[in-house]
Amino acid sequence: MLRIDLDAPDGGRRRPDELAAEEPLEVRVGKEPLAVTMRTPGHDVDLALGFLCTEGVIRGPDDVRTAMLCAGAETPNTYNVVDVTLADGVPPPETDPSRNFYTTSSCGVCGKASIDAVRTRSAYDPGSDPLTVPAATLAGMPEALRRAQRTFDKTGGLHAAGLFDGGGRLVVLREDVGRHNAVDKVVGWALRERRLPLTGHVLLVSGRASFELTQKAWMAGLPVLAAVSAPSTLAAELADEAGMTLVGFLRGRTMNVYTRPDRITRD
Repeated sequence: MLRIDLDAPDGGRRRPDELAAEEPLEVRVGKEPLAVTMRTPGHDVDLALGFLCTEGVIRGPDDVRTAMLCAGAETPNTYNVVDVTLADGVPPPETDPSRNFYTTSSCGVCGKASIDAVRTRSAYDPGSDPLTVPAATLAGMPEALRRAQRTFDKTGGLHAAGLFDGGGRLVVLREDVGRHNAVDKVVGWALRERRLPLTGHVLLVSGRASFELTQKAWMAGLPVLAAVSAPSTLAAELADEAGMTLVGFLRGRTMNVYTRPDRITRD
C-alpha cells in the first residue's frame, strides 16, 4: 500500500496494511441454497442461525437438527457454506420471488407490508418488557463496545453489534463488514445459548439503525435498540409498532430517544 501524506516531506511511503476480510457465505437449508451474504469470516454458523431466526424460518435451537460449515463445490478448500438441517416437523423456508434473499447493506424491503410481515412472524412482544435503563448507563455503552472491537483496531473497517444487559455489562460482541451480519451473529449466538427472547437486554450497533436491524431486534425479542448514528423513518415506525425503545445518535452524554422513552431514566 502507498500512503500519501501531503504534509510529509517525502509526500508518502509504502507500508503493509491490514484490511477487513470480506467473502461470500452461502446459507443452505436441507442442501438447498437459500441466501448469499458478503461477510467477514468467523462465527459463520451463528450468522446462518441468526439469519434463519430473524427471517422467521426457525425460532429456537430445537428447530435445528444440524448446522455445519462446509466447503463449496466450486472452491473446495474455502469453507464458505453453512448447511442447516431442520428438525422434523419444521417447515422449510418459503422462497418469495418478490424478495430475493441476496442480502446487502440495505434492507431491500420497505413499506407497511414489511411491517405487517414482521408482526406476523415474530414470536415475541418487546412492548411488554419492563426493562428500564439509566441514561448514564446507556451513554457508557459505546465506549465499552469500542474497547472490545479488536478487529476494528487493526482494520478500521468493521461494524459491530454488542449485546448488553440492563446494568451496562457487555454480554457478547460480534464484528462484520455488514451491520446486518454482525446482528445476526449476535442473535445466532443467543439462539444456540438458549437465551431467546432477549428480554432485559440492549442491542447497540456501531452505525445507523435501519429498518432491517430493527426487524432483527424485534424478531429476537429485544426491548431496546441503540445506535451511534441516525435511524431511518421506517426503523422508527417499526420500533413504535413493536413497542421497542429506539435510541439514535448515542454519543458522549447525549442521545435521541425516538420511541418508548419511558424505558430511559435519568436516575
